[in-house]
Amino acid sequence: MKILCLSNGHGEDAIALRVLRQLQQHPHSPDLAALPLVGDGRAYLQLPEVEIVGPVKPMPSGGFVYMDGRQLLGDISHGLLGLTWKQYQAIRQWAKQGDAVLAVGDIVPLLFARLSGLPYAFIGTAKSEYYLRDEAGVLPRRTWFERLESWSGSVYLPWERALMRNKRCRAVFPRDALTTETLQQFSIPAYDLGNPMMDDLEVDATAPIFYDPDAELKETQRSLVVTLLPGSRAPEAYGNWQQILWGLASVVETFNKRHPVILAAIAPGLNIEHFSQELENYGWHRHSSLLDGIGDNPGPSEIDQAIASLQASGALTFTQKTARLLLTQTGFVECLRYGDVAIAMAGTATEQFVGLGKPAIALPGKGPQFTPAFAEAQSRLLGPSVTLVKRPDQVAEVIQQLLRDPDLLQLIGENGQRRMGEPGASQRIATHLMEGFNQHPAG
Repeated sequence: MKILCLSNGHGEDAIALRVLRQLQQHPHSPDLAALPLVGDGRAYLQLPEVEIVGPVKPMPSGGFVYMDGRQLLGDISHGLLGLTWKQYQAIRQWAKQGDAVLAVGDIVPLLFARLSGLPYAFIGTAKSEYYLRDEAGVLPRRTWFERLESWSGSVYLPWERALMRNKRCRAVFPRDALTTETLQQFSIPAYDLGNPMMDDLEVDATAPIFYDPDAELKETQRSLVVTLLPGSRAPEAYGNWQQILWGLASVVETFNKRHPVILAAIAPGLNIEHFSQELENYGWHRHSSLLDGIGDNPGPSEIDQAIASLQASGALTFTQKTARLLLTQTGFVECLRYGDVAIAMAGTATEQFVGLGKPAIALPGKGPQFTPAFAEAQSRLLGPSVTLVKRPDQVAEVIQQLLRDPDLLQLIGENGQRRMGEPGASQRIATHLMEGFNQHPAG
């Protein structure tokens, strides 16, 4: 069997990669090809045996044309229409000798999958019913125009549902149970198998928990661990970093006695020296080691082990007062696993952090991705797990409120798992794909 994977964005490429790896491990492993419709598809370089079958080209918007009409015009001026036509031709050419298509993302790869003429499946990463409703009902919206978003009875519009209901569509894998249940009401073959975003992110059972009910009885409290998520795209991430450091300053001051440990997850494609220089501008001092850098640290051995691991992998290390900070481009998983709370201006990374049952504090930026509108939509998607603040200097106050409310922290833990699902989705989806495509071949 030959399967072509279509994806349209950095996060979508990463999700596709997880599923393709599981397909490679299937007893009847198919021949795999891919076409990243947005960006350069760098993620697919991790699977050199997967052929890229068409042209790729980064666009100024980074794929976020829906956030700002001007971004679309910029992409068009950089050859978007010509690129799209060439990609369509490449898909049709591949389809002459292929068997099935897997679309990952939104309506764009889904439409291309339909136009291929082959059986196809869809992993819907971009939309969730949680944008419009939760288990209690439709969410309140500010304007009549926003309320109009739910006019068709689902976050997926009728033309999107038509593509999913087509006889060639073998399966749809929504990102959560609520969306799956809604699509099933429209006779769409939707299956709730989990969200591949959460694969490989299992929390270490030995990692300390955020809230310690006996903290007041102890002579010293463990270090507060804060994860920083500035996003993955330049130059936006550099502007986000400024906002985050402003918010972090209040955290270091407020929680000085808690000896904060800061874990900053920087995307590999960004210039880490830019982040380092900004830290120094905000009064952070670079150190060769943090384990022996600032005197007595009351944190448990698990945190020190995480610090040692990150340092060994090349993380840059800084101190300010009693706080320790690690700047890493290789320790993303550790930053998520060990963080108590995140200061976040990212898309997928924020969702993954919340999926581990942890609270995130979001700061609206200038875009093109993390605009105030995006941040507000993300807060609807993730519910009580995300607190959206208007100003960075409010971050410390929000953390204090969280620490005073163990019931809310328990709710956040349950909410994150419900909205993002349990790990293992990639393997479950791969198994279902092979069964579905083999039982219902092209025709």
